[in-house]
Amino acid sequence: MERLKPQRLDKLIASTGKWTRREVRELVRRGRVTVDGQPARSAEDKADPETASILVDGQPLGYRRYTWLMLNKPAGVLSATEDGRGKTVLDLLPQELRRQGLFPVGRLDKDTEGLLLLTNEGGLAHALLSPKRHVDKVYYARAAGRLAEADRRALAAGLTLEDGLVCLPARLEILTSGETSEVLITLREGKFHQVKRMLAARGAPVLYLERVRMGSLELDRSLPRGAFRFLTEEEMEKLRTLV
Repeated sequence: MERLKPQRLDKLIASTGKWTRREVRELVRRGRVTVDGQPARSAEDKADPETASILVDGQPLGYRRYTWLMLNKPAGVLSATEDGRGKTVLDLLPQELRRQGLFPVGRLDKDTEGLLLLTNEGGLAHALLSPKRHVDKVYYARAAGRLAEADRRALAAGLTLEDGLVCLPARLEILTSGETSEVLITLREGKFHQVKRMLAARGAPVLYLERVRMGSLELDRSLPRGAFRFLTEEEMEKLRTLV
């Protein structure tokens, strides 16, 4: 990864999403920011974010070169950066994060909930979505209808839908089966409404859909719907090993 050039303190500190640039200037003016043990003289001073020790009120800045968030997406929100039709996932974030050029890594349907990653690191995001990478995406679904072994085999063989869409082999794990079935579906692609269309083709239209895992990264169940958090270093390492 190319080495970063020194950057202005106000830009660096504001990039954490904890303060605006105006607030950073006030922090510096009050002597609450130190760089390598010395009080910062100006918010316009430059520092190397990868080597300098930058503290605010004695606490490490926690600088991230790129921002990666895990969002527990609620229903009714669009997986887009902007859309005139309704509320987007970026509307769930504070202003400072919305200014960082974040975008969803892939999409979830408006009524689908669960794991959605947001980032401003284009290279890794696009690699994770590349069909050549075959990154597993796992969904929990409740469907109207009884799903059985024949359906599991059909998805494992790869479905061709009535409109000619060819779906790669997918894994179907049946959790419960009855008038309503509960299943886990693992895909290695993400075509439009794919889970819904596959299950509808097997006579079991989806009632509820949630993405629970992407690669080895699982949805953090401590996150309420609509809430987000930064990915940990361990989680970032898992993503990078996938590509």
